[in-house]
Amino acid sequence: MATKAVLSQLTHLYKAQTGVEVQIESVGGVDAAKRVQAGEGFDIVLLASDAIDKLIQAGHLLTNSRQDWVLSSVAVAVKKGGKHPDISTEAALKASVLSSATLSYSTGPSGVYLEKLFERWGISSEVKAATVVAPPGVPVGSLVASGQVELGFQQLSELIALPGIDVLGTLPSEVAYTTRFSSGIPTAIEKNPIRWSEVKSFVEFLNSSGLQQIKIDQGMSPI
Repeated sequence: MATKAVLSQLTHLYKAQTGVEVQIESVGGVDAAKRVQAGEGFDIVLLASDAIDKLIQAGHLLTNSRQDWVLSSVAVAVKKGGKHPDISTEAALKASVLSSATLSYSTGPSGVYLEKLFERWGISSEVKAATVVAPPGVPVGSLVASGQVELGFQQLSELIALPGIDVLGTLPSEVAYTTRFSSGIPTAIEKNPIRWSEVKSFVEFLNSSGLQQIKIDQGMSPI
């Protein structure tokens, strides 16, 4: 979901430049990987790099087909107009987490990282008691905007354009977390020369230098 907005913009641009329409279906990363593993037919898979690597190792994607195309950082948000806790340093972030009555974070790679961070800080039990789990398909930012959660952690790209919240910034440098997003090509595509050529062209487009500003505007970093 972190790449949904930027991919929407990029596919529209690609169609304008080439006349080729690319249909993107954006779902949670865990669900996307399960659907690929279940054998659903896709021309290209765009997920966090570790998920792409696992699908390659399992034989669902072509070996050496991984292409990294964007970086996404985890950010912190509060309800618009509310108190802005200090997150400028690791110590300040820890204190802000502990002082928040409720918080929420995603279930993807960033969520796994945060759970390990809270464990390292020795505050896992306190955080667990305060955590509000976002229902499937509901972004953490929307829980913050509605007031259900005081402090929300999510990819900056998912927070940047969401109404009703103030983005405090990305995690401080000492504990910053960045997800590398990559593309992978399903093994079945290799048997279809025409489709193979179309997919490779789109992958090359995703990595072209002229798209850097679009990625930045959507809260992401070019590779």
